[in-house]
Amino acid sequence: MNLRLFSAACVTIAVLLSSPPVFRASAEGLRAGTAKIDITPDKPVTLAGYASRTNLSRGVHDPLSARATAFEQDGQRMVLLSLDLLGFYNGTAEPLREAILSACRLQPSDLFLSAIHTHSAPTPSLDLQRGHSNNVEYTRSLQGKLVEVTRQALERMAPMQVGVGSGSSPVGANRREVVRDNSGNTRIVLGRNPSLAIDREVQVLKLTRSGSDELAGVLFAYATHSTSLGPRNYLISGDVHGLAAQFLEKHLGPGVVAPPFAGASGNIDPWYRVLPEFNTTNGWIPEPVLLGTLLGEEVAHVLKGMRKPATSGAIKTAIKTVALPGKPRGEAPAGATAPATPLVVTVGCVGDTAFVGLGGEIFTEIGLAIKAASPFPHTFILTHCNGAAGYLPIRSAYPEGGYEVQSSSFAPGADEQVIEEVKRMLAELRKAHN
Repeated sequence: MNLRLFSAACVTIAVLLSSPPVFRASAEGLRAGTAKIDITPDKPVTLAGYASRTNLSRGVHDPLSARATAFEQDGQRMVLLSLDLLGFYNGTAEPLREAILSACRLQPSDLFLSAIHTHSAPTPSLDLQRGHSNNVEYTRSLQGKLVEVTRQALERMAPMQVGVGSGSSPVGANRREVVRDNSGNTRIVLGRNPSLAIDREVQVLKLTRSGSDELAGVLFAYATHSTSLGPRNYLISGDVHGLAAQFLEKHLGPGVVAPPFAGASGNIDPWYRVLPEFNTTNGWIPEPVLLGTLLGEEVAHVLKGMRKPATSGAIKTAIKTVALPGKPRGEAPAGATAPATPLVVTVGCVGDTAFVGLGGEIFTEIGLAIKAASPFPHTFILTHCNGAAGYLPIRSAYPEGGYEVQSSSFAPGADEQVIEEVKRMLAELRKAHN
């Protein structure tokens, strides 16, 4: 970051910090609050996720948002923040986190800063040497907006009831397709392979105001890339996750905030993937809208069948940067002397519901293993959270190759180590909770 940009950012944060504290610890039952803020760019920007797409955006199909959910009980807080962005690449995770933590007086483990991984949103950047000036300007303004939406969620906290439910959706598909060349040799390409593992669970958390059935918020997580739109699309969009959230907020009515999260989906794409545009020819329903609506409707179905919510739940959080076996990006797995690759792991719980934030693109089998081993009845997996370490494949994927393995900075066995570390961190949370 150049000196002038850094100074401007510091001034922005200093102004935010000068505001009087507005958050009061509570020794009462569970409280929660939600908030939403528009983060749609007002200038053309470079869009994220596809190296072949170098021109600026040409319009907005649907708005981008940041959605915050804040929890508090007995003075302990936790904030889940969902952004309609690709992720926190180009070293943007820590500047954004620090602005929020400092202004809102949160501990590092209290904040789950997550992106839904839409490839139709601005590339975040705070470096004029590496990013377009419009993108740098956008990211600087994003800092203040994230502080504001977090403040609003904390200020709006009120006694709440929390319910958790689970559904299933066909929106995603394993994308590691096996193809053969003319000589009969096989290789892995990005496509569709329904025979391989996928986590179809739609995880849903419902917030209602205590003493009533008034709905305040609906948080949901589902394991897929938001890549129904490809590199030829130049319209800004939340894609599958963002469109699902927009559908829910319209369907559920004014005042309801529906933050979406991407589950463990490093090897999962939408059923219809990398399309060039929103096609509406002869009444055709654009695939991103179709898939987003289908996912949103499953969340709505889960809400209808949800059991009686809980009115209290101890909150615990922890964060750790885990050193995992590494390899150079773009190369085959390296030996034992390769430098370690860090992965940020954040865990938290509200009563019997746990949240695992992983700072990368995690293969779906890893998320399934964490959920199966968790000591909590409900464990939400949130990826692209508090970091951007790239793809973390499973060990068996390395001999097969493919884009995720080639571009990963993790070596075989990293998956097993992170599963064990998350299990340990969740066990400690559970012990402290009991």
